Amino acid sequence: MTSHQTTQTMKPATAAKKLGVYLEATPAEFREGVVSRAQLEQLQADPPQWLRELRAKGPHPRPVVAARLGVSIAGLARGGVTEPLTTEQIEALRQEQPEWLVRERATQAEVRKEGARIKKRNAERAARSGDRRS
Repeated sequence: MTSHQTTQTMKPATAAKKLGVYLEATPAEFREGVVSRAQLEQLQADPPQWLRELRAKGPHPRPVVAARLGVSIAGLARGGVTEPLTTEQIEALRQEQPEWLVRERATQAEVRKEGARIKKRNAERAARSGDRRS
């Protein structure tokens, strides 16, 4: 019995998310087709000019904007940023340092600090429970 491999494909929205680009800014042929895993790997390994340009200049999707500003996606929404931003707009926000951005960065720093504290505590507990078993 021979096995027939079917090509796995994904919707353009999924591929755009994996590539870290805003779907509406991609070329029409990308948005209107389907993307195979092999095509996605090719795009990641050797990005065409349009993909390199989108990654460099934007517009960027909210997860990318949030990461570049050092805040959460919810923090972006609280700050009133609901649309994709270009690299230039992100840089302008970094320079302006609006109150909401300062506040959200501080919140994000606290979240990271608390996450690190919990991770350390759990590692210490795991080490102690491992010592008892020996």
